[in-house]
Amino acid sequence: MSQSQWIGRPTPITNTTHAQQPSGMPIHKYGRYEAVDIPDRTWPDRRITKAPRWLSTDLRDGNQALIDPMSPARKREMFDLLVRMGYKEIEVGFPSSGETDFAFVRSIIEEGAIPDDVTISVLTQAREDLIERTVESVIGAKRATVHLYNATAPTFRRVVFRGSKDDIKQIAVDGTRLVMEYADKLLGPETTFGYQYSPEIFTDTELDFALEVCEAVCDVWQPEEGREIILNLPATVERSTPSTHADRFEWMARNLSRREFVCLSVHPHNDRGTAVAAAELAIMAGADRIEGCLFGQGERTGNVDLVTLGMNLFSQGVDPQIDFSQIDEIRRTSEYCNQMEIHPRHPYAGDLVYTAFSGSHQDAIKKGFDAMEADAAAQGKSVDDIEWAVPYLPIDPKDVGRSYEAVIRVNSQSGKGGIAYVLKNDHKLDLPRRMQIEFSRIIQAKTDAEGGEVTPQDIWSVFQDEYLPNPDNPWGRVKLRSGQSTTDKDGIDTLTVEAVVDGTDTVLTGTGNGPISAFFDALNAVGVDVRLLDYQEHTMSEGASAQAASYIECAIDGKVLWGIGIDANTTRASLKAVVSAVNRAAR
Repeated sequence: MSQSQWIGRPTPITNTTHAQQPSGMPIHKYGRYEAVDIPDRTWPDRRITKAPRWLSTDLRDGNQALIDPMSPARKREMFDLLVRMGYKEIEVGFPSSGETDFAFVRSIIEEGAIPDDVTISVLTQAREDLIERTVESVIGAKRATVHLYNATAPTFRRVVFRGSKDDIKQIAVDGTRLVMEYADKLLGPETTFGYQYSPEIFTDTELDFALEVCEAVCDVWQPEEGREIILNLPATVERSTPSTHADRFEWMARNLSRREFVCLSVHPHNDRGTAVAAAELAIMAGADRIEGCLFGQGERTGNVDLVTLGMNLFSQGVDPQIDFSQIDEIRRTSEYCNQMEIHPRHPYAGDLVYTAFSGSHQDAIKKGFDAMEADAAAQGKSVDDIEWAVPYLPIDPKDVGRSYEAVIRVNSQSGKGGIAYVLKNDHKLDLPRRMQIEFSRIIQAKTDAEGGEVTPQDIWSVFQDEYLPNPDNPWGRVKLRSGQSTTDKDGIDTLTVEAVVDGTDTVLTGTGNGPISAFFDALNAVGVDVRLLDYQEHTMSEGASAQAASYIECAIDGKVLWGIGIDANTTRASLKAVVSAVNRAAR
């Protein structure tokens, strides 16, 4: 079409129509990162074909970034989770920072909590008194690494320490020598001892100086066959693109004189939001090990996310050598230990990541499942034995412990959203998302059986019948009458409940670390095996007479069910919620 033929027609878009305008922000305050001159770089042509070594720093770097640092019980819960998942290197604390971390390190050693094939790591600054205390903390451990760091970046040299390059290098050298001296003095032959050094912040340190310091440290440690040194190069603040980060690692890997005896470790933070990419490219560029936290916990924007990294490998057919098969348990434990929620859109683990809202996406997923079944049948195999290929689902949700119902049965997102809206708007009940999923299946079964429209009155009637036994509808094994809870000086709760169990007046008594835990103990005495999975509550209105709604997700005799309790007393509401779930399990 010629130019003249456009007369009287809509104006065509050109490449200048949407030209961006200057932001007006003070960009003059910030300098650019330095590129690395490696014209023959090799990392872009490499692929990750095996898992790196992993080190979890949840108990140190992740813990010290919390508003409310972990209690000893929460630290132990996190440590046990990391061991169950298969992490073989775990940084367990900063023992010279205070009695809490020191005592925790001692507890897991003295209680025999560390498997023989797990190496614990402890961090220290390069001061003699701190080094001595740090080495002292690992006395008796079977496998332990002391991780020493000092700041090498120009801003730190100029502003914080006001020292020359030689001064900073001497700190690293002297610190390394002191670690070796105190290890020889304090540790016995039962301990396999290792050493790790970090020039901080590597991403801001001149490459030649970072190499010079690392070589000086190696001169003291003398790495050789059977005596490795871990050189950790931390992006304590993420400064550059992941590609430049990879260039820096390839440069270091090429120039270290004793590379075959060095474990080159990458420790990215997420200030630019590209920590996962930076870690993956660093591995392609020659790094051997990744340090990070579950779900990206840590200072500011967090450390690199070990869950996403491991699952990225899994999704490409590479064994991460870490067990993510029960990802909801991992998430719940992390949320308990860190007292922070995992975002519903978090890769692989969020509540929403395997659920499609769009109708076209739902249709594609449904057809993908159908095609998988047809392909498996044609090959004479099970669906689990052929390559995964379902649109919009990068992995099979079942492989991480998720159900297909969350993908398929909740497809009718408008229906589910409508159900949640009616209960919240008409009855002030804000159901947790997984309870919404559970109840939407119940409504779906009703519509499948009866057809037609489900009115708000129908929804409420079904909800009451399913979750809220009342005098007019007295179903279930247990009927709660009254309860009393007391707490002793050690924080242990004793709960006494008057109830009707299987038609018989019964007094139930139990103990635990809260009323719910004590109630579970009491129910166990009458043959009910119940375990808490999730708990949420909210008030239903304002004022002194406000009622509370408690929602409890429980595993009961192999079933996973939600219960709800409504009462002016929050403790009684939670007990009612347990009764609701228990009664539903026996229905």
